[in-house]
Amino acid sequence: MSKHEQQPAADPTPASPEDTTEATEPAAADETAASTGADQASDAAAAASVDEPVAAAKIAELDELVAERTHDLQRLQAEYANYKKRVDRDRALSRQGGIEAVVLDLLPVLDSIEAAREHDELTGGFKLVAEELERLTAKYGLTVYGEVGEPFDPNVHEALMHLPMEGVEVTTVSAIMQKGVRLNDRVLRPARVGVAEPE
Repeated sequence: MSKHEQQPAADPTPASPEDTTEATEPAAADETAASTGADQASDAAAAASVDEPVAAAKIAELDELVAERTHDLQRLQAEYANYKKRVDRDRALSRQGGIEAVVLDLLPVLDSIEAAREHDELTGGFKLVAEELERLTAKYGLTVYGEVGEPFDPNVHEALMHLPMEGVEVTTVSAIMQKGVRLNDRVLRPARVGVAEPE
């Protein structure tokens, strides 16, 4: 072989142990990560299985607390509704009682006005005052009742005298001594009347 002939290229040198380690490191890391993930998943599953009874107990406790608070709220709402009804009723009764007391004090004045009207003495400025007073009392539910010829009703009439009368089929009011007074549906003073009875 001549000098000018080229020598075949030498075999590459074998890889060093460091190079081998570098090649195998990624695979080992993947295996480690996979095993760590599996361990974490199994730990989470175990923790979840342990926590299930605790969570169920907590939910049951919260449900019981919600039911208790709901019951308390419903009871308070019912108590408030009853209280409001009672206050409204008491307010209405107090108002009615106040009106009744004032009307009872005014009855002698109203009787005097009625007597003046019957004697044609209700004239001039006094007539205007009397009419305004009657309008005002009527606004609060005051009505005067009692007419000759109406059937006698012991609930609203007070009979001061009884006279038999021809042509009368039922007990009838024959004379009015004093008119009765109602405040709304309540009789404040019964009409004092003379009564005609069938013979």
